[in-house]
Amino acid sequence: MAERSQTAPEAGYDIGNDDAIGGNVSKYLVLPSGYCGQPKKGHLIFDACFESGNLGRVDQVSEFEYDLFIRPDTCNPRFRVWFNFTVENVKESQRVIFNIVNFSKTKSLYRDGMAPMVKSTSRPKWQRLPPKNVYYYRCPDHRKNYVMSFAFCFDREEDIYQFAYCYPYTYTRFQHYLDGLQKRNMDYFFREQLGQSVQQRQLDLLTITSPDNLREGAEKKVVFITGRVHPGETPSSFVCQGIIDFLISQHPIAHVLREHLVFKIAPMLNPDGVYLGNYRCSLMGFDLNRHWLDPSPWAHPTLHGVKQLIIQMYNDPKTSLEFYIDIHAHSTMMNGFMYGNIFEDEERFQRQAIFPKLLCQNAEDFSYSSTSFNRDAVKAGTGRRFLGGLLDHTSYCYTLEVSFYSYIIGGTTAAVPYTEEACILGGSPQAWASPHPAESIQVWQDLTGRYEAGKERGKNVFGLLSAEPPGGESGDPGAEAAEREAPSLQVPIPAGPSQQPPQRQRGQEELSEPQRPFKLFLRTWSPGRSCGGTSMHFPLGHEIIHPSL
Repeated sequence: MAERSQTAPEAGYDIGNDDAIGGNVSKYLVLPSGYCGQPKKGHLIFDACFESGNLGRVDQVSEFEYDLFIRPDTCNPRFRVWFNFTVENVKESQRVIFNIVNFSKTKSLYRDGMAPMVKSTSRPKWQRLPPKNVYYYRCPDHRKNYVMSFAFCFDREEDIYQFAYCYPYTYTRFQHYLDGLQKRNMDYFFREQLGQSVQQRQLDLLTITSPDNLREGAEKKVVFITGRVHPGETPSSFVCQGIIDFLISQHPIAHVLREHLVFKIAPMLNPDGVYLGNYRCSLMGFDLNRHWLDPSPWAHPTLHGVKQLIIQMYNDPKTSLEFYIDIHAHSTMMNGFMYGNIFEDEERFQRQAIFPKLLCQNAEDFSYSSTSFNRDAVKAGTGRRFLGGLLDHTSYCYTLEVSFYSYIIGGTTAAVPYTEEACILGGSPQAWASPHPAESIQVWQDLTGRYEAGKERGKNVFGLLSAEPPGGESGDPGAEAAEREAPSLQVPIPAGPSQQPPQRQRGQEELSEPQRPFKLFLRTWSPGRSCGGTSMHFPLGHEIIHPSL
């Protein structure tokens, strides 16, 4: 895309119509209205033409204020949530207010303390902006869309700054990660190409198990995990990486799991959408998680390939598909939680509540009160619903959701934000990436065996089936913290070496010297026309050291 200035828009580019957004801005120089000279420092240059980038349009409202428009998903204008863009040619101490003005959702975790991410070339670690400087509100001047405004001060003229909705996790990054695992030549880790996307990107299938389980004629108990069917839900990839890291580790539970189970993992079902910077859809504008009933081999090739493999395993008498878990991220709720299916068979319906209860016991960020079981018609095309109807009573299908932002520990009201670093390390309690799902699967296997033995003797060994699972579609986000605790299940987990990294104390500096934290300077501001007269007052001269922890 050619460079555009605010004073000379391209022909046919309707400044007043946000439906005119057709692609990402590319090195878009914003000049003040009426300015005719050479660009100077402080005339910002916006760019989103990079992997997973998204910014469709920039309007300068005043010397300090900019309206930013999210580019809709390719071939589908309904979804506008994910943003990821850079800003350069800044001036030291330049203060700006950015308004993201065309979100397609009304509810957002930005109302609950979530804030955009920022990094720069000299400080490459993603950091969250202070929540007190982020405002989410309905704006009359933008078709009553909800707007997210945040203030920022650029402090290094030579830096390029990058802002994003949440921690990005690109297709290329995941390919490098899998390449590194493959080079380790582990005899219990196998990587193959199950298919290709419309744009010929690789659909990876990972198998993690003991080689003995793959010998010809061996009976297999399979746990199938999928992720990133919605490309903007980047926490899905962090969770998936954490599960993989744990399963290939030398932890005693990981060893037991590899000995008894075969893990099949398709970690990125929508590689085109991830690469393009879409939020929910594929290249062709399809929400793939509504097309499990009849995926097209040409329009939904990745979904078609995974479905064919699952059906093949289902028809194999030597293979038992024990679990299907589809990993997502949630944009309006805290904590991790699950969606499950409703069955006419009361015993089957209640038995599937056991696994979420185990997760709640073993993971402090998992909420059983937010877990729900449903069979809504609009969800009929999801992986959970389709496979729940296809597979027999021995299989359990779930959607695992994790918050884009934070979790609340039981007994408290304080939100604990998830962090990228903790996710990669995989052992911190403040992590998306956690061994807890895998640990809970191990406990489930032990529990199920003892349940079946007790059932033959005519009694319910653990009394687990007497507890009613929660109902409703999305749980009660306003439930008291104490209600997040599931009934206690006293099931021992084998001890293993500690995987937790040293914990950073609250308030401890994240950036090492000679790096300097970002500083945000706020000013008194009345948004005027861009906010429909809604005044927001930032304390004059107030300085905030970023990150605010």
